[in-house]
Amino acid sequence: MRHTVRAAVRIAALIGSFALVAGCGGDGGDAPGEGARNGGKAPRTATGTLEELAARTRCEVVVQTDAAELRQGMCTTEDGRYVLATFATAEGRRDWLAEAKPYGGTYLVGGKWVAVGEPEVLEKLRGRLGGALESGASHTGDVGGDGGPGSEGAGHGGHRGHG
Repeated sequence: MRHTVRAAVRIAALIGSFALVAGCGGDGGDAPGEGARNGGKAPRTATGTLEELAARTRCEVVVQTDAAELRQGMCTTEDGRYVLATFATAEGRRDWLAEAKPYGGTYLVGGKWVAVGEPEVLEKLRGRLGGALESGASHTGDVGGDGGPGSEGAGHGGHRGHG
């Protein structure tokens, strides 16, 4: 279990880096999945290996982590770019999400897998993989204040920017 938590922390840091590259996202509107569900039905949640799930999304995955408890890779398709991770157990996936969500981001979550990317990309993937959309901590920076002294970083829990 200790290895799973360490891997989760490493991967959460990678996801945080991915969020910086992709931008924190969010325009202050509905959280992913709240306004985006529009009554459309997602397919039954997919199962399979990293490569099998990637193939369902028409991705030739570039494997970044290949461990017994966690396999992760980067995908770039016509739908966009995203990280796909599979786990040996559902508990491992839960632990990973608990470590990753404070970094922000949007997650498409299956039984033993997670995809991380922009909400629009994940909504398209959801049509192929099923799963549920979940959001991490907000990093929009829109605090709605006057920007006066003491307000910097208030919307980021101390996160002061990307540059």
